[in-house]
Amino acid sequence: MEIKSRYLGIICITLAQVFFTTLDMAIKFISGDYALHQITFIRASVAILFTLLIFIPMDGGYRNLLSKRLGLHLLRGFGIVVTNICFFTALVTIPLAESTAIFFIAPLLITLLSVFILGEKVGMRSWVAVFVGLLGVIIMFRPDLGVFNPAYMLPLAAAIAYSLVQITTRKMGEAEKASTMVFYIQLNHLFFSSLMGLIFGDGNLADKSQPIIFYLFREWTVPTWEDLIIMVGIGLGSGLGAYFMSQAYRISKVGIIAPFEYVAIPLSIFWSITIFGDWPDIVSWLGISLIAGAGLYIIFSEAVQGRKNNVFRSIPRNR
Repeated sequence: MEIKSRYLGIICITLAQVFFTTLDMAIKFISGDYALHQITFIRASVAILFTLLIFIPMDGGYRNLLSKRLGLHLLRGFGIVVTNICFFTALVTIPLAESTAIFFIAPLLITLLSVFILGEKVGMRSWVAVFVGLLGVIIMFRPDLGVFNPAYMLPLAAAIAYSLVQITTRKMGEAEKASTMVFYIQLNHLFFSSLMGLIFGDGNLADKSQPIIFYLFREWTVPTWEDLIIMVGIGLGSGLGAYFMSQAYRISKVGIIAPFEYVAIPLSIFWSITIFGDWPDIVSWLGISLIAGAGLYIIFSEAVQGRKNNVFRSIPRNR
């Protein structure tokens, strides 16, 4: 039974990364025509409807929505909203592969924060891995090449927000249903995207000379049928990805599942090359390798040491 759960968990986490990287690509693909909050609103509407009609009935019924941890659900949902805003805004000006790789500094940040916030003990090798991962991020920033793009700070900010959410609510996954966690994440997305649409949807603050500002504050427009289908697909992918990710961590051990989250990096590189023609240069490859290697080392090291570490409890990014 344990072996079955292990393989099922691996399948779930891999499917989650397929859905997540595909929707990342789709959002970047249409980001030149629509405001982020409009994309998020349509996506969250579809995802929450899909969750209510399909996943919650499959996962034990609507009574699971009456959680005793409503405050934590809303807090973690807000953290995911911040994570998403930072991550998807970065995609306006930097390649998907690089943004995804920088975001994957999160497991290392979680290790670092667990020392200062939770008082956990971390060995010297883990400290070295954290240093190597941070070095990878610095390399991707290209400080000595004169081509630094401030947008590279956005996926780093997304990783910090994600890490703080993980640290403060990392044990919720042990008691809550996957569908419940997905529902409250999408509810937060729906609320904040609606709020931003009401405040900024007229486009008065949009500045076309500033791509990021324009993306955040441009006016809402009626999407074409083709783009509407893409947005609906993004919503379905969001719900499916979040559900499969939550399920993976519920049915299998963290040490087995967590490394497979890194499938997102080669998938993002694939989408960057095939859809956008963005080939990582030698500097990017070096940074990506250092970040991914350090993160995987942290995971395997803690698994070998048998540490009880729930920092990878499922709090889906887009998740």
